[in-house]
Amino acid sequence: MKHFKITISILVLAFVIGCAPQEKPEKPLSEVINQSLAFAQQQSLLMAQSLEDQPSRLPKTINQQGELETCGSEWWVSGFFPGVLWYLYENSNDEKLKAWATNYTLRVEDQQYTTDNHDVGFMIFCSFGHAYRLTNNEAYRDVIETASQSLITRFNPTVGCIRSWDEAPWSKQWEFPVIIDNMMNLEMLMWAGKTFDNPEFTKVAEAHANTTMKHHFREDFSSYHVVSYDTLTGEPEAKHTSQGYSHESAWARGQAWGLYGYVMMYREWGNQDYLKQAVRIADFILNHPNLPDDKIPYWDFDAPDIPDALRDASAGAIICSALIELSDYVSGQKSADYLAVAEKQLRTLSSPEYLAKPGKNGNFILKHSVGHMPNGTEVDVPLSYADYYYVEALMRMKKRKGL
Repeated sequence: MKHFKITISILVLAFVIGCAPQEKPEKPLSEVINQSLAFAQQQSLLMAQSLEDQPSRLPKTINQQGELETCGSEWWVSGFFPGVLWYLYENSNDEKLKAWATNYTLRVEDQQYTTDNHDVGFMIFCSFGHAYRLTNNEAYRDVIETASQSLITRFNPTVGCIRSWDEAPWSKQWEFPVIIDNMMNLEMLMWAGKTFDNPEFTKVAEAHANTTMKHHFREDFSSYHVVSYDTLTGEPEAKHTSQGYSHESAWARGQAWGLYGYVMMYREWGNQDYLKQAVRIADFILNHPNLPDDKIPYWDFDAPDIPDALRDASAGAIICSALIELSDYVSGQKSADYLAVAEKQLRTLSSPEYLAKPGKNGNFILKHSVGHMPNGTEVDVPLSYADYYYVEALMRMKKRKGL
């Protein structure tokens, strides 16, 4: 009788387990990446076609009514959509994408002469950099050289940095403002220094990276957004924020820019100090108690309304792309951990929570980014740079995993 009761119990347990809802098995990463890239291509072709009759405009975001907002070549995000198109062409070898990528890249060409802001690196290298990499067209190469010459005109040797903003209304409180975002523009200078055998480009980039590493980071390796310098002494005169929650908070995209920037500088220069800095920033981000389980950060790690604060997909995409590369430069468990977080981020961004529906979201790829929360602009909307770094992360992971 005892054995009979045990048998009945086992059968009942088996029945209960069999009737319980089963979790769907996780999609293979290769399937996630390929489906996401195919969707990105679909959206980007729709985007390109939507602006065919506006030859001087580039996608920026959407407004409160869900309508596309565009910008001219002079706005700092202008190079990102051409870069998306070049990445998607690289992935698919689709000639339609190449034609559109060429079209939108040339829309940014006049920015090679820009000397009144630091974003010429974003504008030109995210567009013409990929164009030259994938076509070897010397005309693209020449544009990058001119843009690099333009960018270094903003370097102050006393400070040791490239100035970020000039006398814009929001920047008049600072004497010589340098934002952490500026680390991203150094990639063009590092590439140009090697390509054109011009040590001035690399010296400026190295000086900027070293000065930023010295003054922009707190003891926990979180970053200030803005550091303003005294041009007579070269020393910091203010450490503030413009887009973060507070001067002492860790603005999420700022942490992402810093991480990506020092990973890139290690790749280009091989300086172990840059690798150590990248690892410290990564560890700050990944070990932060306010990093959500899905690894897409709140717009600021110190936002007062966490866990109800808005997420920033753009910060998540930038961190993801940087971690994939950083996993190649470290070994053992740390490499595995960085890659695992990046995979989690890619899966999250590729889920319905963040990925748009076909033909929706202004034809952008990702939802839920935050541009400038304190100003109330571009809040919980798609952003062209979120799409750029997401597609870059997909491409990097595909290559990293040999998929």
